[in-house]
Amino acid sequence: MRRRRFIALLGSTAVAWPLAARAQQSAMPVIGYLSAGASAPTAIFRQVLAEAGYVEGRNVAIEYRFAEGKYDRLPALAAELARRHVAVIVAVPTPAAVAAKAETASIPIVFLGAEDPVRVGLVANLARPGGHVTGASLLFAELGPKQLGLLRELVPTATRIGLLINPSNMNADDVTKDVTAAGAALGLQIEVVHASNILEIDAAFASLVRKRADALVAGTDSFFFNRRLQLATLATRHGIPGVYNAREYAEAGGLMSYGTSLMEAFRQVAIYTVRILQGAKPADLPVVQSSKFEFVINLSTARALGIEVPPTLLARADEVIE
Repeated sequence: MRRRRFIALLGSTAVAWPLAARAQQSAMPVIGYLSAGASAPTAIFRQVLAEAGYVEGRNVAIEYRFAEGKYDRLPALAAELARRHVAVIVAVPTPAAVAAKAETASIPIVFLGAEDPVRVGLVANLARPGGHVTGASLLFAELGPKQLGLLRELVPTATRIGLLINPSNMNADDVTKDVTAAGAALGLQIEVVHASNILEIDAAFASLVRKRADALVAGTDSFFFNRRLQLATLATRHGIPGVYNAREYAEAGGLMSYGTSLMEAFRQVAIYTVRILQGAKPADLPVVQSSKFEFVINLSTARALGIEVPPTLLARADEVIE
């Protein structure tokens, strides 16, 4: 009798183990990662999660959705994550957050974006978001005047500046207006060229060459960021000095960059993601505005372009890439 009871108990335990494992698996929180580009979260994002005890594949899962620069795909991708009932959606950049908010009114959303989140309707107020959306604002869209000033210092003879814009991006009109107005104040002529795919980037540079552009400002855009090596290579090949909005462009061979730190912004996004997983409400988490600005000069690229960087400009750089 005891032997039969032991076998029965062993059998019921064997059945219970898989059930317990499945229950534990289903309880694992899932982060939805929605990107307008094609890049997974930076290492700093995973590092912050790990420091808080969340290790991907062990006790947290991440569902990735990439639009690969095709902004019209974002609503469908956001809908997939909403149907998946993820614990939180991390949306990069602003267009991804707008698409996510349109698909769900209940799933918390943490965004990383360059546009004013109040103006585009993501939050009611920076200090008190008041809904299910919060995040970090990079202020990239307001950097055009500063970038033009840096170009003017580096290439004082420049009079015609190319502005590369992705017309599919929701910030296209605002960036164009800001840079055009800033250019007019400096007596510069702004030549706007558009690109929303790889072939159009080549065509845009060919247009800049025909228009004899003296320099280039690249607009804020996830697709451009993912194609930063192509942009830097074409700019050097055609002898066009360029300024970009993130240090990663200069690291890829771009002449110089000025903008807020993506790494610090991703750190804040990760911190908010952890806090939401631990029970915090987005409405109680104020939108963070990045305050760390970085000015990076690639001296090797300057030499390739035959440009001598003024010592005063080098002295102001946060980093000089040799």
